[in-house]
Amino acid sequence: MKRTAAIFTGAGEVKTRTEELQKLKKNEVLIKVHASLISPGTEMAGVKAKREEPTPKEEDKNFGYANAGEIIQIKGDAKDLKVGMRVAAMGGGEDHGAHHATYANVPVNMVVPIPDNVTYPQAAYACLGATSLQAVRRADIKLGEYGIVLGQGIVGNLAAQLSQINGAHVLGWEGFESRIAIAKKCGIKNIVNFRSAKPIEESKEFGAPYGIDFAIMAFGGSGTEAFNSVKECMKISQDGHIMGNVVLVGGCMVEIGGGAHTGNLNIKISSRTGPGYHDSEYEYGKDYPDAFVQFTTQRNLREIIALISEKRLLVDPMTTHTLPLEEVGKAADLLINSPDKAMGIVLEMSH
Repeated sequence: MKRTAAIFTGAGEVKTRTEELQKLKKNEVLIKVHASLISPGTEMAGVKAKREEPTPKEEDKNFGYANAGEIIQIKGDAKDLKVGMRVAAMGGGEDHGAHHATYANVPVNMVVPIPDNVTYPQAAYACLGATSLQAVRRADIKLGEYGIVLGQGIVGNLAAQLSQINGAHVLGWEGFESRIAIAKKCGIKNIVNFRSAKPIEESKEFGAPYGIDFAIMAFGGSGTEAFNSVKECMKISQDGHIMGNVVLVGGCMVEIGGGAHTGNLNIKISSRTGPGYHDSEYEYGKDYPDAFVQFTTQRNLREIIALISEKRLLVDPMTTHTLPLEEVGKAADLLINSPDKAMGIVLEMSH
């Protein structure tokens, strides 16, 4: 069986090719893919790096790790998954994963059912939604707290929405007016343009009289200047120490000083979608004990799909472009060259 799949080359070229679909492994499902979502952050960072420092002799690699479609075949124990079921899937294995492709073999614990009122393009946001949810869990947000979310790309937007759902008062920081408009359409009421306004002053005013309890940094590149700005916004104890939780979820690089510079901030890193992703035994069906590992990758995926279904988490405004799979190269160029215009790009598959 053949499929059309997106790849990227050692020179950073993104295109499609026709290739033989690998045989199903035990505890995998074969998905007929209808939609996938490109990650503007992690995924495109790899492409951009290859364009800046090409390695032409490197083998072409499959592209993508978030899609949605219907199960057409199962091998082994698929638990609650059944042939014909509509599902969201994630995971970026080289031959087996939720690629930008017409068909995909995906391990069972990286797949979750979707209800009829969730479309395939909406369900394709589940992976980045789980990434954002993991960051919100790491921030340990309590109802009534005040927080700032730096960056209103897909992960930052979703993190801000999820923080609000969790009962927090949220102020987003963003430099592109287009993303500010998208954030407002997603119900994020408070946004400051850090390029044209004074985000530190506005954050202090927003959190008054209590102060900012948490910050989530959801962007790539150099983040030290932004982190130093965050420090000026956080709540301060009576004895003069900066307090609160700061979570780094994007690919930002931050220089952090010790206590003399950073006070008593809790600095946390949030990686991926929750426990289980990249543990092959978990991905292929071996669950962690629920009592000890509460929010696994699969559970986070399920929660995101439920929130989308309930219309409490809005993803449609983030889709700036919908393109056929065959135009994946155009999609990559848009995300790299026009971040002020392109954010959520959904690829659709024809069968």
